[in-house]
Amino acid sequence: MAFAPNFPPVEPHICVNGGLEAIAFYEKAFGAENTFKQLAEDGKRILHANLSLFGGSIMLHDEFPEYKNQGGENDVMSPNTRGGASVALNINLNKPADVDAAVERAVRAGATLIMPIEDTFWNARYGRIRDPFGHVWAFNAALEAPAGE
Repeated sequence: MAFAPNFPPVEPHICVNGGLEAIAFYEKAFGAENTFKQLAEDGKRILHANLSLFGGSIMLHDEFPEYKNQGGENDVMSPNTRGGASVALNINLNKPADVDAAVERAVRAGATLIMPIEDTFWNARYGRIRDPFGHVWAFNAALEAPAGE
C-alpha cells in the first residue's frame, strides 16, 4: 500500500476548540510553523490547518458540532469537550537537555506539567505536558548507555 507523495505515512490530525488560538499556542510553545490554514465559512473556525513542528507535521481543525457521522453522532471532538485525551503525541528529541528545554518552553507558553521530567528506568529523559486544548505531549530523549554496556 502506497501513501500520498510529499506526505508522511502517519500524520496526527487533532481537533481543538479554538483553532486560531491553538495555532498561536503551538507556534509559541513548540516553535511550530503554520504551513497551511483554511477558515470555515463562518470565518472564525479552522476547517483545516497544517503545522510543521519537531521535524514532523500535524493537521488541525476546530470542532464542528453541527456535522454528524452516518450514525448521527459527533465523533470528532476536542479532548476538552470529551473530558480528556485518549492519546499522547510523543516527541523524540536528540539530547536529554532538549527534553528539559521543550517542556519548560511549553509550560511558559501555558501548558500544564502532568509528568515531571525525569531519567526513567527505560534509560530516557522523559516528561509530559497537557496543552490548553487538552492534548497530551510526551517528550523523550535517550540517555547515554551506562559504561560497560
